Amino acid sequence: MTRNLTLRARGPCGIIATLLAVHPGKAQEIIELPPENRWLEPQFEELYRVGSLGGKDWEQFGSVRRVAFDATGQLYVFDISTKRVYVVNQRGELRRTLGGPGEGPGEFRRPDGLAVMRDGRLVIADMGHLAYHVFGPDGQFERRVRMAPESAIATLTDFMPDPGGHAVFTATGSQPLEIRFLDQGQEKRYTSLPIERLLLTGDVITRETVAEGWLPMNETTWLEDRPVFGPRMLAGVLPDGSVAFSDSSAYSIKIARLGVGVWRILRRPLQPIPVTNRMIAVEKDRQLANTSPGLAKYERARIASLSFFEEVTILRNLKTGWDGEIWVQRHGPEPVGDDGPIDVLTMEGVYLGSYRRGAVRMPDAFGPSGLVAFIELGDLDEPTVAVKRLPIQVSIR
Repeated sequence: MTRNLTLRARGPCGIIATLLAVHPGKAQEIIELPPENRWLEPQFEELYRVGSLGGKDWEQFGSVRRVAFDATGQLYVFDISTKRVYVVNQRGELRRTLGGPGEGPGEFRRPDGLAVMRDGRLVIADMGHLAYHVFGPDGQFERRVRMAPESAIATLTDFMPDPGGHAVFTATGSQPLEIRFLDQGQEKRYTSLPIERLLLTGDVITRETVAEGWLPMNETTWLEDRPVFGPRMLAGVLPDGSVAFSDSSAYSIKIARLGVGVWRILRRPLQPIPVTNRMIAVEKDRQLANTSPGLAKYERARIASLSFFEEVTILRNLKTGWDGEIWVQRHGPEPVGDDGPIDVLTMEGVYLGSYRRGAVRMPDAFGPSGLVAFIELGDLDEPTVAVKRLPIQVSIR
């Protein structure tokens, strides 16, 4: 038996909450966020920087792939070129390094992706070993946990730490980090985009489905070219272990929890814009202009055969902070080529405000007490990491 129950109440900042009970005992709250922008000033306090050609030997990074914080505010810098992780204290001083190339315990073949638990436990994925390397809070190598791919194509997407520890979250359909073709198995086909919790306590990962994201085209693989301007899976983990994600072209952020599914939806009344022939021509020209000369023939054929979604997806990036903030970036004036404003929400459904287009980049990592980190390039394109603190208006509610 299906039951519909709608309760509406106006809350903080003009929010309207709607409670939908689709099945008895299972309610889904929908919170309508205000349409007007409330502009925030990007007054970030810079605390320190690491990474310099003229600095110490350890901070002459080759290619910084990921950064993260633990609960004490220590920064973890993953340099994929040296295959090492550098742990930096709250003053920007090196505490330890771990990893490195090799075949031994705690050494990497093809590492990518980084997850740091709040207690400092560290997880690195390695497509060479088809395993996750787990390090203890003291930096000592503990074990490898095998990935056990489910098809002939092993795909590594960005993964996020479980605040409770001993697990990471992945979202099928998010930006892939690396793809490896295996000798056995068949390519898996999807009818949805699952968000999964991967338990790391055994010899092989154990998968638990948190939610099923929307796949615009049924009976297809998400590895195939997705329509330009169409939705991508965007996800971040919240402090209580819930996952905030966007899987459609609308301004709709779903919050799901293991064993419960989607229990809250944050919506803002902004409408996707229709895709026009001019947009298609501009996007094809943009991609052609960025084509490598050596791949020009192949790229021209690929670009000519591109498929396009019927409307421009509103959201293009999503990150979550340690206190339950959800940062979402909209598209800019040129739907694919430009980044737009960044909205800051809370998991409770409070709209804190927005940063204007170009005022600030989306942080590469969030930490405790309003810490954020940005991966940047210096004057000679050397990688640097700037650690800053958020203004009080978005770090404390």
